Amino acid sequence: MNSTPLGFQSSFRGSLVRALPFRKLLVTAAAATVVLLPASAARAQGYPFSQRSRLVQNIALTQFSIEYGRPVARGRKLFGALVPWDTIWHPGADDATELSFNHDVLMNGTPVKAGTYTLWMVPRESAPWSFVLSRGLKVSHKDYPGQQMDALRLEIAPETQSHIESMSFFFPMVLRDEGVLRFQWGTTSLSVAIKAPYKES
Repeated sequence: MNSTPLGFQSSFRGSLVRALPFRKLLVTAAAATVVLLPASAARAQGYPFSQRSRLVQNIALTQFSIEYGRPVARGRKLFGALVPWDTIWHPGADDATELSFNHDVLMNGTPVKAGTYTLWMVPRESAPWSFVLSRGLKVSHKDYPGQQMDALRLEIAPETQSHIESMSFFFPMVLRDEGVLRFQWGTTSLSVAIKAPYKES
């Protein structure tokens, strides 16, 4: 026989019923904290959203280097949305992308003097894009130095490739004194033919 008074049993059950939602709330809050901790921990460690990269490639006796930040697509629509059409744009993140080469070269048949340049583009929806090398250095990705600082401006039709998540510059072909420099982000790419004719005397 249960010796607990009936009134106490009812009171205890009522308290338990009232306590259950609060306990459930505590469990839910604890679970949410566990889910959020990894992201918070990652931010606390200061990882950059766009990792820095440096690419070095020789074409014959000319050395090329590209230093840039690599933004990540992360499921976003890129061109025509995140990157507007018909507007000067910097392909990279943070500090402006710099392209250097130590001897004079030809890019798509146009002579370019040895040096260091920042790289810019004008994306277009249904026309060739502008590929721009600027003499303006040590600028942020938002500070285009202006057309008066342009060293080269080419019009290049973009191509469609397999998806690349992080923005990339690379040389898919290097042969003797010729090569191809390719930019790609998402499924959109732009290629520049390079000839490096320098020879030691």
